[in-house]
Amino acid sequence: MNQPATHDPIGSIGWTERTGGVLTVRERIALARPLLRGHLRIIAGSLAMATRTHSGRRNSVEPDALVPPDSLLARDAEAAAHDLLTPALLNHSRRAYAWGAAIAALDEVEFDHELLYVAALFHDTGLPSRVPDVDFTVRSAALARDFTDRHDVPEVQRELVTNAIAMHHTPGVGVESGAEAFLLSAGAAVDVFGLRSDHVPDAVRKTVVQDYPRVGFKREFSGLLRAEAKQVPHGRAWYLHRFALSDVTIRLAPFRG
Repeated sequence: MNQPATHDPIGSIGWTERTGGVLTVRERIALARPLLRGHLRIIAGSLAMATRTHSGRRNSVEPDALVPPDSLLARDAEAAAHDLLTPALLNHSRRAYAWGAAIAALDEVEFDHELLYVAALFHDTGLPSRVPDVDFTVRSAALARDFTDRHDVPEVQRELVTNAIAMHHTPGVGVESGAEAFLLSAGAAVDVFGLRSDHVPDAVRKTVVQDYPRVGFKREFSGLLRAEAKQVPHGRAWYLHRFALSDVTIRLAPFRG
């Protein structure tokens, strides 16, 4: 008998584990609008920064809002990520948390700091995928699930982490997908593509990059996305590489390195 259709949102942990992250034609069409909207925001933000009319000149965020949580779970997640990630990806993960926390402050979004930090540290641990036709976020989520299980994180909170990891790679993630999913997606997008970087206060942009240097991130990450796109044809990395010109967009992001 055929299994009943499920209604997991595109990019969610349920959808990703069920489909391997491979997009149908209908799903590719559905993502076209948020992808285009994101591109237009990147262009508008770049122009605003070039003309020094961007809102980041006026916005402010308290420095304490960016500080990672100081807990056993957070410290152990940091140690695990240090073993799993290259220096460029580890600092990217730290910056993704900081950018996400900054956006939370600007948008007045309440979130669980520990869960967002764990999700940020694990979100790229599976990149690129080791299994053909299975999205890298499946392995990233599995590693995060194992880690949180070992630390007795309740199932509901554990799945918030895995869902944030699965969702972050999808165009157009909103708060309705969960605060942690939205903020991880937004934070990663600031760091990779420059999306909403014009909203981040100038002082925050300078401080975060000083604290967590980029150490050749653009070159390394572009190569990883290309490898992922080849490993998972019609997956989200393939979609971004083909339709969002990810190599170019990453190169033009308003950060050095």
